[in-house]
Amino acid sequence: MTPRLPGAAWATAPAELPPRGLAGLDHSFSRVVTVPQHGGGATTHSWHLLDNQDHLADLGVAPVGTVLCVHGNPTWSYLWRRLVRAATDAAAAGGPAWRVVAVDQLDMGFSARTGSPRPLARRIRDLGDLTDGLGLSGPVVTLGHDWGGVVSLGWAVDHPELLAGVALLNTAVHQPEDVPIPAPLRVALRPGVLGRVTVSTPAFLETTLALARPALDPAVKDGYRAPYREASRRGGIGGFVADIPAGPDHPSHAELRRVAQGVRGLDVPALLLWGPRDPIFGDRYLDDLVDRLPRADVHRFETAGHLVAEDVDYATATLTWLHEREVGTTSQVLAGGTPAGAPPDGDPPPAVPYRPLWHHLEAQHESTATALVEMAPPSGPAPRVVSWRLLSRRVHELAAGLRTIGVRPGDRVSLLVPPGADLTAVLYACLRIGAVVVVVDAGLGLRGLTRAVRGAWPDHVIGALPGLTAARALGWPGQRISTVPLPGPAARALGVSFSLADLSDLGQAALLSQGGGLPAEPSASDTAAVLFTSGSTGPAKGVVYTHAQLAAVCEALCAQYEIGPGTGLVAGFAPFALLAPALGARSVTPAMDVTSPKTLTASSVAAAAAAVDATVLFLSPAALANVVATAGALTRADHEALAGVRTFLSAGAPVPERLLAEAARLMPYAEPHTPYGMTEGLLMTDITLAGIRAATTGPGSDDGPGGVCVGVPTATTRVRVSALDGQGRAVGAPGTTPHVTGEIVVSAPHLKDHYDRLHLTDRVSRHGLAGDRWHRTGDVGHLDDHGRLWVEGRLAHVMVTADGVVTPVGLEQRVETVPGVVRAAVVGVGPRGTQQLVVVAETDPVARRVALAVPSVASAVRAAAGAPVAAVLVVPRLPTDVRHNSKIDRAHLSGWAGQVLAGGRVRQP
Repeated sequence: MTPRLPGAAWATAPAELPPRGLAGLDHSFSRVVTVPQHGGGATTHSWHLLDNQDHLADLGVAPVGTVLCVHGNPTWSYLWRRLVRAATDAAAAGGPAWRVVAVDQLDMGFSARTGSPRPLARRIRDLGDLTDGLGLSGPVVTLGHDWGGVVSLGWAVDHPELLAGVALLNTAVHQPEDVPIPAPLRVALRPGVLGRVTVSTPAFLETTLALARPALDPAVKDGYRAPYREASRRGGIGGFVADIPAGPDHPSHAELRRVAQGVRGLDVPALLLWGPRDPIFGDRYLDDLVDRLPRADVHRFETAGHLVAEDVDYATATLTWLHEREVGTTSQVLAGGTPAGAPPDGDPPPAVPYRPLWHHLEAQHESTATALVEMAPPSGPAPRVVSWRLLSRRVHELAAGLRTIGVRPGDRVSLLVPPGADLTAVLYACLRIGAVVVVVDAGLGLRGLTRAVRGAWPDHVIGALPGLTAARALGWPGQRISTVPLPGPAARALGVSFSLADLSDLGQAALLSQGGGLPAEPSASDTAAVLFTSGSTGPAKGVVYTHAQLAAVCEALCAQYEIGPGTGLVAGFAPFALLAPALGARSVTPAMDVTSPKTLTASSVAAAAAAVDATVLFLSPAALANVVATAGALTRADHEALAGVRTFLSAGAPVPERLLAEAARLMPYAEPHTPYGMTEGLLMTDITLAGIRAATTGPGSDDGPGGVCVGVPTATTRVRVSALDGQGRAVGAPGTTPHVTGEIVVSAPHLKDHYDRLHLTDRVSRHGLAGDRWHRTGDVGHLDDHGRLWVEGRLAHVMVTADGVVTPVGLEQRVETVPGVVRAAVVGVGPRGTQQLVVVAETDPVARRVALAVPSVASAVRAAAGAPVAAVLVVPRLPTDVRHNSKIDRAHLSGWAGQVLAGGRVRQP
């Protein structure tokens, strides 16, 4: 039943123009039109619109199409004022001329008060009456927000002959029957509450305006309030809330279902711009829309909320998308197309043959040889040794069990499981049945984990007890599966449906009934994984890989380091442990706290090496530093185990030459390597310790601006540099000219496919690049005369002083040669273009508090830097990322140093 409103809510009044002087609204875009109501005899309704048609005519340009904007409740066309202005300005500048028609729905804004309720089906027909009255012809792109999103989609479903695309801000077209509507709406719909909060008082309006992030300017709030000053003009607000289909018996439920089903049939470009901090339309509704519009371009603005049109620059994002997708033209492309740009020079990388990640598991399914060893398993005796036969059987059983409980190809499965045998088995089981694994680093902390999991919105969560406890407490989505059986009360409390043991039992039964088979393998182009970045350079981003791209990672590792069957691999970094079965290598996870790499000791590494007769060892720089620091505890047997290592790798952050050299003394027969890569591309370049020494000393050394030499590209990788301009922006055409500092650009078969639900971020990472898949890394550096790549820092950390552009790493390296300076960061303070250089340093002995460096140290730092340094600060410790414990957060340090030097509170950064 529809909740009832007081009769006074249904006043009548004609449409009118808004008052002049509303903040940000150009009054010249306003117009009032009167159109007949279809099937209403002589009934007509007057509408207020924002429309730039006359402005385009004055410019002498013909529209390429129309963007039809529909607001929700309790806003009005004022929501779209920036888009109307931006589209007109773009046309005036010679860009595509889009007509923008932003409507005030009837009973809303400054459109007519009709005197009667207007349920969803009527509102969709109303919009059709308006577009008929305007004589609107295609191509039309709909743009809706809140319940205006549903109305706009209803129009889109009903007008396929005019439709060229759909764009949406936070909205919903489907409410799961087993999930209640959002709490604020449940409160508003209570008997006796609805009329008071929506019509009699402006409470609903004011609550909505308070959802903006950051808070709206008071003048903008007044703009939204302008049409709703009296209760007689707020009937439409109450009517919208009353029309929410809270259940299947609601009169508008059938129409909402019709629209939701119709959206699946839309085969046009789609754009979803989302504010995840929305208490009404959260990520649940975004996930549903992505399911209905699987080829949509999606961007989640991490800090935005319900009023995303006020929180971010949606107008530029929308117009850019219309242009790059060529919406409305015969050349329009759906998601997956490449923005136009100049392809970097050079030949494409060689093709990489595709072998599925589980091919070694299949080939060795009867082998009793060791596949993996877990030095500190969560239960049972240590170490835990798993053969290829057992691992293969376990993967098959879990795969069949996952299928039995409803996991289907394309379903997202979040893995909150520590590295080890359980994680390896369930990962390969998910991949084998075509599910998409979501892997988030536990080191992100609860806040970071919550942001990542909700952003990916998994269908299922498999976790150990800590992960499941967090999932329950913080409301993470997905069916929950535990790694170990839980007592009934605990399982119910955590919302756990199954354990891995249950899945294994179900899988055994399913395999017996199916004759031992599994469903068809996923294709090479299917999505395989969403791997989250460390969050060291901003909020953690989900990086999407296909099966082919993950397989190419394995091929690159095999080719570069000869890792394959027979290799014993010590994996102190989770991704390498997970890839070991795909490489055919036997692997071991050493005893350590995976959330804190620097807890790994030399004795633990030696024990792990002995367990698999290790020939290859991979550690993060932080882990490697602690291994070197604890080497004094090694026994003779430990040294013998480490002597078997032939290759050791350390990557994830710059690795000092002295650290590699100290580690090399522990592994005297190993060749030290430090590859350069990122979550978006795990192996781009590589260099040995000997190569580092050749690059920094002797005849082949580089005399450029400094930095960390990371070697030459791997066999299937191409590296280019996009030169910086005088403002520190990467604007140059990517090339290979030596000694040009710029943003590092890479391409390889094992490069990421795209960022997950971060369309605009993905666009920036590919900006100006066409042809094969390329990625702007966000790192800056240069190539030398020998084709070696030198990393000079992050693009976001580039400083622009009065003397020009400065990159941080070279300066930091020189400062770190000063006796007593253990580690340093160079940051810029002040306005860009006149920034002052500030050095922030860790010292030996450790500083007890934040302070200016003593004069002797400050003088030595300035002399070593070779550039004007305004101040030298010493701190007990520098802020670093969690995953690597080594990437310095220079952006945070810059703001902190500015505050301290300006006389602000002195605190640890």
